[in-house]
Amino acid sequence: MRTLETARVTLEPQVAAHADEMFVVLSDPAIYTYENEPPQSLEWLRKRFQRLESRRSSDGTEQWLNWVVRLRTSELIGYVQATVSPRRSALIAYEFSSAWWGRGLAREATEAVIHELADHYDVVELMAIAKAANARSRRLLEHMRFLPADAAVVAAHRLEPGEVLVTRAARIAADAS
Repeated sequence: MRTLETARVTLEPQVAAHADEMFVVLSDPAIYTYENEPPQSLEWLRKRFQRLESRRSSDGTEQWLNWVVRLRTSELIGYVQATVSPRRSALIAYEFSSAWWGRGLAREATEAVIHELADHYDVVELMAIAKAANARSRRLLEHMRFLPADAAVVAAHRLEPGEVLVTRAARIAADAS
């Protein structure tokens, strides 16, 4: 993995040393309106990040790529992650502190990861799962030109009630995304 740079953010490969700063970001209760819950403790998060440093699933078939997102002012504001399968597809996810919502930073960071996946990991298809009720996340995915997955793709994934699966090509019309 390598560090990614955009106009306003730097995406650093996530390591255990990021846990202290990310614990603050991930303790924002607004993030959990639709799903999941905050980390149990700083030590729990540190151990999780340390396990993820392997960058591989336990069976070795998937690549786990996790970046923390840092403002140019040095403050961490969230993360973008991708699970890359041997089928040249990647499931992406992101979380950002609510203090930074609505500023285009999540899109900027996620688009940087999308370009990285296409250019350096041979990914041709992207997927994301969102809660149907999470209008903010669904709008972000729509702006990045994700569309509802067809029934066959949905059937191949275990979705929880209220979740939607969206997909897009990693490259779209000369990267006009």
